Amino acid sequence: MLYLLYLPVLTFLLLIYFKLSVQFKIIDKPNHRSSHSRITIRGGGIIFPIAILLQALFSGFQYPLFTSGLLLIGIVSFYDDMRPLSNKIRLLVHLIAVPLLFMQADLMSHSVWIIIPVYILVIGTINAYNFMDGINGITGAYSLITVLSLFFINEFHISFALSEWLIVAALSLLVFIFFNFRRKAKCFAGDVGSVSMAFIIIFFLLLLIIKSGDLKYIGLLLFYGLDAVSTIVFRLIRKENIFEAHRSHFYQYLANVKGWPHLGVSAMFVLVQLMVNVLILSFNWSSASFLIFIVVSGIIFVGLRFAVEGREHLMGRRLAN
Repeated sequence: MLYLLYLPVLTFLLLIYFKLSVQFKIIDKPNHRSSHSRITIRGGGIIFPIAILLQALFSGFQYPLFTSGLLLIGIVSFYDDMRPLSNKIRLLVHLIAVPLLFMQADLMSHSVWIIIPVYILVIGTINAYNFMDGINGITGAYSLITVLSLFFINEFHISFALSEWLIVAALSLLVFIFFNFRRKAKCFAGDVGSVSMAFIIIFFLLLLIIKSGDLKYIGLLLFYGLDAVSTIVFRLIRKENIFEAHRSHFYQYLANVKGWPHLGVSAMFVLVQLMVNVLILSFNWSSASFLIFIVVSGIIFVGLRFAVEGREHLMGRRLAN
């Protein structure tokens, strides 16, 4: 019950940020790549690293390297929300912050042949998570179901982390969702929110995988992963620059082209991922069976995209003809 005090404190801090963001014009003006049509406060996800910092202070810095990496990546992401920042600088900070996360998770004691691919995968996941933040509610709701799933696993399956940190992360998401999961959102997560939350989730996910020795838990991000990876593949096929901002994700097509309500699309992603999480926890998966599950899921998802979006839209006019 003591942790419920975080709710009013974090809400108060976020309301202060709203006033400051208007004063310093940290706002999001819609453009041709946007999925919204009104000026909205940017960077509301700053509450995520703030919540973790508060928990670190109250707990005596139980995860000092992780907290340092989060603050580093959060600061540069927030700066990018205020004014454009070079991709090279952002990537450099990510390359510095991720090893701090690895050291905290005790991954650096493993073979370099494990560290290098995980390093690349984590950097890619952080950026993919950021690209998935494009409509109201999706980052907050999807992240909440992931954090709660990690908390459930920690409490009832295998203890891999300090539960109070997951509780604080979930509470910060609830505060953010209150202002974001609306038809007309009060704020967006911004880079500081999506990147910071990706960093938080990846840290606890790594702790879980290292403690359990089971890769099936990467499935906790399966639906996001399917959308992100398939979108990259289709953009490469169309010979597009995958590092440029775009609206090519499946969730963006549903919201922007098909005209589905943003909150409906966000809820669909959350519900599908929740069903996947239940499946992951309900069976004793072998490595082979889980790999088959991933492949079948990918085939179904790509098939769904072709059925909904059409071959010409996904592959490009030249290839379609």
